[in-house]
Amino acid sequence: MSERKSILEFYKSKNRPLILDGAIGSNLQNILSDKNNSMWSSSLNISDPAKVIELHSKYINAGANIITTNTFRTNPTAYHGEQITISNAELVKKSVRLAIQTRGENNILIAGSNAPAEDCYQIKRTISHNELYFNHLHHIEYLWRAGVDFILNETFSHFDEIKIVCELCDQQNIPFILSLYLTDDLHILSGELLYDVIEYINQFSPIAIGINCISPATFHKIEFDKFHAIKWGFYLNCGSGKVTDEIIECGIPPKEYSTFIRNYLQYKPLFIGSCCGSSPTHTAAIKETFDEVYRN
Repeated sequence: MSERKSILEFYKSKNRPLILDGAIGSNLQNILSDKNNSMWSSSLNISDPAKVIELHSKYINAGANIITTNTFRTNPTAYHGEQITISNAELVKKSVRLAIQTRGENNILIAGSNAPAEDCYQIKRTISHNELYFNHLHHIEYLWRAGVDFILNETFSHFDEIKIVCELCDQQNIPFILSLYLTDDLHILSGELLYDVIEYINQFSPIAIGINCISPATFHKIEFDKFHAIKWGFYLNCGSGKVTDEIIECGIPPKEYSTFIRNYLQYKPLFIGSCCGSSPTHTAAIKETFDEVYRN
């Protein structure tokens, strides 16, 4: 395994926000033959790995400093819903290797995507607390052993699950980001207010706290003056229509998105990317904006 890279050291060397890649799953889902499988686009890591490598490459070429593994649905809960001939640990290892292989000698960080055990937008849980704990204990372990640089716990919106991943990463001394999905009134789905959740997460010294998969309109409601004491970042939903796991089409053009993010650079985010509905053209637009803003 190659030496892991430090995101904070990388950030200091760049002296600007790092560019996180854009949508992975929603870009790949259009070529799925079985759109109802529990592993979603992660199944392509086995059935068509060349397509996954191609997408990782496009994001690197567009200017991404961080690429995200296509492991949003390789967690045990999703894995056990499908008939897979290899172990869950081997599946995650193969998935991470696709990102590592694509990175090559490029100075790129690899974020290991760890999603909620069940659907991100699901309000009522159907699995037990023990199953929830088992899911994250093993998925985080598999990702870390496979060689990611840090764990990106993304689109989390239930407080009990947030507690689990914070404690697990802290206990195992694994660097992590925890990124939150919010309702329009800035609460997570289990009812807690954003600022209270941030205060809790920050006790575990994450690399950063993220906001992802929400609309720019919701994001604009956040009081960013309250973020001065934390490291943070964001990657927003660029899709059109209601947020679901169905086919997602772009609703925010790259130039429009890059213009929008300019307003938040003053709050010194650690990273900026784009979420569902985005593509490498959004990443390229972010890079163009950074090249202009930070050229001096």
